[in-house]
Parts: sequence; C-alpha cells; structure tokens
Amino acid sequence: MASPLLRIGTRGSPLALAQAAELAARLAAAHEALAVPGAIETVVIKTSGDMLARARLADVGGKGLFTKEIEEALLARRIDLAVHSLKDLPTFLPEGLALAAHLPREDPRDAWFSLGAAGPGALPPGARIGTSSPRREAQLRHARPDVAVVALRGNVETRLAKLERGEVDATLLAVAGVKRLGLAERITAILSPEEMLPAAAQGAIGVEIRAGDARSRALLAKIDDPATAAQVTAERAALAALGGSCRTPIAALAETESGAMRLRVMLLSPDGGERLFAERRGAVAEAAALGDDAGHELRRRAGPGFLLEQAG
Repeated sequence: MASPLLRIGTRGSPLALAQAAELAARLAAAHEALAVPGAIETVVIKTSGDMLARARLADVGGKGLFTKEIEEALLARRIDLAVHSLKDLPTFLPEGLALAAHLPREDPRDAWFSLGAAGPGALPPGARIGTSSPRREAQLRHARPDVAVVALRGNVETRLAKLERGEVDATLLAVAGVKRLGLAERITAILSPEEMLPAAAQGAIGVEIRAGDARSRALLAKIDDPATAAQVTAERAALAALGGSCRTPIAALAETESGAMRLRVMLLSPDGGERLFAERRGAVAEAAALGDDAGHELRRRAGPGFLLEQAG
C-alpha cells in the first residue's frame, strides 16, 4: 500500500474527527492528487486534555492540554498538518510551528440548552448552569448572580446527556460544534453576542504546520479563508496583548463586512463582578493592530493586579 501524501493529526473526539474530515474534504476538492483514496491519512492523537476529562482545565494547565501532544507529533514529523478548534489553540505557538490556514468560520455564537428555560433570564433563582468555561461562568454570574454555576466537562453528547438526566438545569456550548455534529435541532436558543460574547476564535478551525514546510503551506493556501483569517487575527491579537490564560475570563468577537471590521473585547473578573469592554472599528487590513490596541486598552484599565490575581 502506498504511503499517504499528507497526514492530518487530530484529537479523537467526534467533533475533532468531523473537523479533520472537513479539512481533508476541502484539500481533496482543491488538489486532484489529494482526491485519490488513501492520499490523506487522519492520525488520531490522544492529548493530555482527553486523559484529564474530569478536571477543570484552568486547574490542570489550560487549553494547551488539547494541543501539546499533537504539536509534538508535528515537530517530530509524524504528521504534516495539525487541525485545531482555534479557541483551544494557545495564543503563542511553540517555536518552529505556524498557523497556516483557516477554514471558513461557522457561527461563532454560544448555544443555550435547557429543558425548561428559553434563556438565562428565564431560569429561576438557584438554578444550576453547567459549564467549565471561565468566560461563560463570569458572564453568567454578571447577568444572573442568583444562579449556581457548576463545573461540567466532557464532549457535546456527554454534556447534553447530563442535562437530560437533570444533573444541571441548563448548559452552553459553541453553536459551531453542535452544528458540525449535526445536532443543531437540540439547541434551545442561540445567544446574541450582547447576551454572551464568544471566546476568541470560537467557530474557527485552524491548521498548524512546521514553519519551514513550504509544501504544506502551498497546499493550504488554496483553502485559506481570508475573512476568517482576519477575524481570528484580531481576536488572538487582543488575547496576546492581554496575556490571557485559561484562568482569565476573556471574550472577543470580530465581524467583517465589505473590507470593514468591528471588534468587541471583554475582560471580566472570575465572579463577574468586574467587567471591562473595548470596541474597535477599522479596515480588515488592520486586524492585528485593532486587536492589539483593544487588548492593551483593557490591560491598562484593568490595572496591574487584575490579570495577575487571576493567574495565581
């Protein structure tokens, strides 16, 4: 059997595999040589995040737990491409790696799931909302300090099963992941950015390569989506300026239309008691500068102790 022309590294969750399949399909459609059966191989890699499925990410090392082993395989040349949910990719990449392509972004908003409440405002006092996202928790506590936020981890199906069993009264998931799994009909409501500002790069799939791999970069150039790339660039630039970790509740959303960009960034205290907001508008070509400027503004306004206290 001939060796594959391209090896895609991915986590083994249903959502990760769906994202890898989308990448493979787009590459096969763009390059005749990759459309041949067996030309693209999907390599499943178990990550620390998968092995620590019950732990809260902020307590065991952050979102890099979902990428570390995949990036090690990339550097060791066991795979050629690494496909990631970009909201899980740390802001700063390991030396020798680069983000080379962005697939067209799915809906970046958050989905609300509940058996009895149409949205967060409809929950009774004391209701339990399940999430392990510091960003979601802080925004929920800001809007509804009278409800209980409880830790909830696991893949999409696991979380929805816990809701069905009554372990929580409601939960939130990224609309993009739910749609990619074909489960959109189970969504109770889609929350507007005003109700729940998304995570930076939520809904976007990114492809990481070795920085010097000209062949992979050339193959990916045909499928890179410029609008998504600009949005993600702005949002990740804001994260970088804030030095944001998995412990810090940060939300960011860039929207583009006709060459113009609107960027909204939010920084919160874990309990939702403090909330700082910045907005920038400008040309898409200025994406990185807009994100950097918004992030530095929030960093200045937050003061020297705000981020440090949360990282401790």
